[in-house]
Amino acid sequence: MQVTVSRISPVILELQIEIPADTVKTEVDKAYLNLAKKAHVKGFRPGKAPRSVLSHLYGPQVQSDVANVIVNTTLPQALTDQNVTPISQPNVEAGKVDPKEIFSYKARFEVAPDIEEVKYEGFELTRPVAEVTDAMVDEQIERLRQGLATLKAPEPARPAQAGDILVIDFTLTVDGKEIKDAGGKGVQLELGSKQVLPELDAGLLGKNVGDEVEVTAEFPERHPREDFRGKKGAFAVAVGEIKEKVLPALDDEFAKDVGQFQTLVELRADVHTRLQKAAKDQIDTAIAEQLVEKLNEANPVEVPPSLVGQQCKLMEQQLLQQARRTGQPFTQEMWGAVHGQIHADAEKKVRAGLLMANIARKLDIKVTDEDIENGIKELAEETGKNVAKVRAEYREKSKRDILIGMILEDKILDLLEGKSKIVDAPPLPAASAEAKESGETTENG
Repeated sequence: MQVTVSRISPVILELQIEIPADTVKTEVDKAYLNLAKKAHVKGFRPGKAPRSVLSHLYGPQVQSDVANVIVNTTLPQALTDQNVTPISQPNVEAGKVDPKEIFSYKARFEVAPDIEEVKYEGFELTRPVAEVTDAMVDEQIERLRQGLATLKAPEPARPAQAGDILVIDFTLTVDGKEIKDAGGKGVQLELGSKQVLPELDAGLLGKNVGDEVEVTAEFPERHPREDFRGKKGAFAVAVGEIKEKVLPALDDEFAKDVGQFQTLVELRADVHTRLQKAAKDQIDTAIAEQLVEKLNEANPVEVPPSLVGQQCKLMEQQLLQQARRTGQPFTQEMWGAVHGQIHADAEKKVRAGLLMANIARKLDIKVTDEDIENGIKELAEETGKNVAKVRAEYREKSKRDILIGMILEDKILDLLEGKSKIVDAPPLPAASAEAKESGETTENG
């Protein structure tokens, strides 16, 4: 077997492989021998049809089968001999099979680029500000209160106001036609929560139980229903009930209802700790994103298209899952808007992965059993699962490989961060910080 290697691009190799004629003859003879035992040819007993007849009837199929056999048996050996690891499935272009001649074929496939040296020191990074304030703790506590709120009719009865829960019956008319599947009875909505169109929300403010309201609203261009986009709809609404939220008192009993806390002080301390962890995670993520960006800029190596394609699919799946969780389905227009960015981000992620793998090999950075055990404990803490259960889940090779990859990536990022110059982002001016915490700006007063 003779093998000639050609590099088509930094990430594409082609092998030209030639197989001696005697090997080809052996495989052809073997193929006809097996065919003779199985073929049913009219006028001949099983196994007695002459080769000339079999060649006439099955010649093209035999040639194809022999070519596949030779490729499947010789290509793995050729790859081993050349010390080459394909990233993509080889695309094989086979020549003609003739027992008297050399058989040749080409195999083209993607490979990881040859990276001689990776620049990974001296990056300039900015650490964002992520301070946990009392106002942020208060906001989280308030969300917990909202979650434990009870509902009751206002006493004495009064018009609807922001924060009230309304129970309504309504119909919707678009282009003069009532949309049967767009109406509802006994529908609950919270005023001021942006659950419905702004015009409908405003139209229900100040109304009483029993009131009937006509509201005209314009649907946004990105509305989930294509037949509503950019059109005006007429809502006929009957207010059935008005309920106000009754929030629990901020005391030790509230803390006990929320979870395993005995006092409100314990609850606030727990919320503060969780917010600090979330803030640290945000900082770590921001630093990691900058490192990936800097690593790409400093090492503009070509990346295998198939790996980029796989990463694109993974990121698209994650985006779809996030959209389902938030109840905001992706339209074709939205896909068109984000597709280019997804591809660019996927290419950067793949390039950074190849570069970090190169760094790990050169510096002999490995993931130890202790690293894996610590990773399992962290996963258990984050998911709330028993450590033993998580450990059992990650005995599966695919999951374990993913965990090892994540740990190795964290180690490399820590190394890069330690060799970078990090400057803290300037703090927000006092007025801006207060506006950010309260959610207000000078524009909206």
